Amino acid sequence: MQITVASSAGFCFGVNRAVNMVSKLLDEGKKVCTLGPIIHNPQTLSDFAARGVTIAQSVAEAPQDATLVIRSHGVGQSVYDEISARGLAYSDATCPFVAKIHAVVRKASEEGRTVLVAGDAGHPEVQGILGHCSGASFVFRNAAELQRITAEREGLKSSPVCAVVQTTFDVTEWENCLEIIRKVYTNAVVFDTICNVTAIRQTEAAELSRICDAMIVIGGRDSSNTAKLFNVCLSNCDAYFVEAVDELPLPVLKKAGRVGITAGASTPASIIKEVFDTMSEVNEGAVQAADETAEKNTKENPAEGNFEEMLEESLKTLNTDEKVRGIVVGVTPTEVLVDVGRKQAGYVPASELSADPSVKPEDVVKVGDEMDLLIMRTNDQEGTIMLSKKRLDAAKGWEDVMAAADDESVLEGVVSEVVKGGVIAVTNGVRVFIPASQATASRSDPLEDLLKKQVKFRIIEVNRGRKRAVGSIRSVLRDARKAQEEKFWETAEVGKVYTGVVKSLTSYGAFVDLGGIDGMIHISELSWTRIKHPSEVLNVGDTVSVYVKALDQEKGKISLGYKKPNDNPWEILKNEYPVGTVLDVKVVGMTTFGAFAQVIPGIDGLIHISQIADHRIEKPQDVLKIGDVVKAKITDIDFDRHRVSLSIRVLLEDAEEAAGEFENN
Repeated sequence: MQITVASSAGFCFGVNRAVNMVSKLLDEGKKVCTLGPIIHNPQTLSDFAARGVTIAQSVAEAPQDATLVIRSHGVGQSVYDEISARGLAYSDATCPFVAKIHAVVRKASEEGRTVLVAGDAGHPEVQGILGHCSGASFVFRNAAELQRITAEREGLKSSPVCAVVQTTFDVTEWENCLEIIRKVYTNAVVFDTICNVTAIRQTEAAELSRICDAMIVIGGRDSSNTAKLFNVCLSNCDAYFVEAVDELPLPVLKKAGRVGITAGASTPASIIKEVFDTMSEVNEGAVQAADETAEKNTKENPAEGNFEEMLEESLKTLNTDEKVRGIVVGVTPTEVLVDVGRKQAGYVPASELSADPSVKPEDVVKVGDEMDLLIMRTNDQEGTIMLSKKRLDAAKGWEDVMAAADDESVLEGVVSEVVKGGVIAVTNGVRVFIPASQATASRSDPLEDLLKKQVKFRIIEVNRGRKRAVGSIRSVLRDARKAQEEKFWETAEVGKVYTGVVKSLTSYGAFVDLGGIDGMIHISELSWTRIKHPSEVLNVGDTVSVYVKALDQEKGKISLGYKKPNDNPWEILKNEYPVGTVLDVKVVGMTTFGAFAQVIPGIDGLIHISQIADHRIEKPQDVLKIGDVVKAKITDIDFDRHRVSLSIRVLLEDAEEAAGEFENN
């Protein structure tokens, strides 16, 4: 038997959020009452009941001294009004995906649209959605009901409508309904509000059930999404709906060649694990699935243990532990031929050569190489011996991993795969799972950049019985960064120039990685001209030359300078535009006492109202407007106060004087 657990099985985001909310309130010592069952799972409800959680079927039943928790299904507006009227303390665990539907239908109703809801009218989520509709609304469970509603209500097809869908609705049935809406309704706005987790879960269940002899679907009897999963699976193979491990039909399942396990959004991981462990115990060889299945399971759910088949159990199944030394006599794309000094021909399948499944035989060995190998299977009839290098390497490497876990030493390995929730690094033949939170220096760094890269990591968790290890690259990076910081502070001084990389931008400046430590360039230091945001000057990833303006080692703060003195517009003005210079200036602002004009980028000068014209004017706007380009003369510069005085009048008077002299001549 081969057992495959769907990677999407278990709590969805919304349910997990609701359960955690109740647990947190209990941990804080508060009395908790949920509005309806917080989750469609009897085991979890029983645990909460033991901790004192009560269930109220209506707001009126809720105790005045308890915190009322609104479950992830959400409620209508009238419920919020009733809670407010009673003055109850409450926590809202409405799933954000459901809350989004509430906002959509509320707005649609305000716009006068009729709301069409695909879902089960009796489901609390749908009832909550309808509670936010102030106008006409209709619910349909399938395409046939939608057609009936359309036929019975004259004019609905051409009316403005808004269509939404229950987050756990059947994906295939929604496609059928969408086809009708798109073809029939001429003024419809459609929101595909099926939760993406639900869609993935149903798609995965459909794919898994097509290749399995039987499916186990775990969840509460009242769970709508679990019931849909069961129906999806039942259409492809034998399916069994169970709430807990004691409901497993073990006599029937023992006869199945391949069994799949999936679970609804309200099913705790502990119950899924209990079912999986029970199935594995019943089927002694379940954990030694074929390489193809083991590889698939590794990618599907590494955190829950569906890694490549475990070394120890594999050796038991193969019923051999004899080691041999062989010489490579041939290499093909699928296997390595080895002479082990026996009458049988030895061969190592490509899948048994390396812990990295993407490695090609020709990349690992060449003819003439000597290797220590483990005998996996002897076939005297065919005269062959199947061998494994991977498993022997793993056995040796596991000792190193355990030692590294004990002394916190650093291991090196190559990232062979990016899987759900993290990456797999191979060190001495051992696959180590590194969670996403421990794989990079920052959570925003893409995991894909690590693929095929040599990395250093520490072992932070081991399961010696099942030979599994969890590592942390971030731990090593953190130590390296700390060492770089100490080195920086030993030599850092004001004025010293560094080359760094722009790490991030904020509204007030840019953070630069100086090599293990970050410094900040304030926005005022990025340009001599006024800018609104650092992105006008720099981009994340830019390499920049900066100098230290100020240091505060106690607070770990480094202020950096970026502007170059030679680019200072006041230095440029001093060197190239002395008093008396005539130039074109652009009017950029107006006041009652004059106009401001740009002399050069970064410097504006004032044309006093008395210097705008050669005659008296009431206001600057009588002669100038913003955007005008006029000739003006620099009449004064105050470098200390950063002020420039300009005059148009003096040029006009000079022109008149020159014209008078010309006429006299």
